[in-house]
Amino acid sequence: MSEPHLRQLGSPQPNAVTLVLHGGREHGMGEVPPLALAYLRMIPFARDLARASDELAVFQLRNRVRGWNAPQLDAVRDARWALEQIHSRFPGVPIVLLGHSMGGRVALRVADDPAVTAVCALAPWCPPADPVEQLAGRTVLIAHGKLDTTTDPRESRDYARRAAQVTDRVELVWVDGETHALLRKRRVWRDLVRRFVLDQLVPSRDS
Repeated sequence: MSEPHLRQLGSPQPNAVTLVLHGGREHGMGEVPPLALAYLRMIPFARDLARASDELAVFQLRNRVRGWNAPQLDAVRDARWALEQIHSRFPGVPIVLLGHSMGGRVALRVADDPAVTAVCALAPWCPPADPVEQLAGRTVLIAHGKLDTTTDPRESRDYARRAAQVTDRVELVWVDGETHALLRKRRVWRDLVRRFVLDQLVPSRDS
């Protein structure tokens, strides 16, 4: 089995880091190739964030395999591996997680990492049994297209309500006319993500 791949963009001496996590499938042991659509979908977000601030480093993870794969949770294992790599390069630097679909689920799950301060989940896969306790003290943005038929917007709503029981910094945003692929309202998604991530930086940053 191949190793995860981690690409770094942006500042070589950051005040904050964003880890970008792509989508996948519930089950799947096939390798994630460099041109996988789920991975490619997140490249514009990573590039935009890297350009948006000279205080931010952006790491984009490409998983070993396509699936979430319970009970071994391959996607979660890869994200924790990526967090360890970030810790080794930039110890003590706060981390914002950004994930789409399965990557959103992963981002919410690994928010218990001590360096994680915020999570941005786009059209996340949020089964009702998923925990929320790990979000205590974190800032959370969940955004979902109203026309999404791949992941259920109602489950995002319910997850946000449960998360609000452990943190008072939860925002739920609906994107009108958007499906799961984030392609119809690209500028809306870009601006939403950029605003959220930059808001996590130190107050002295350039606007």
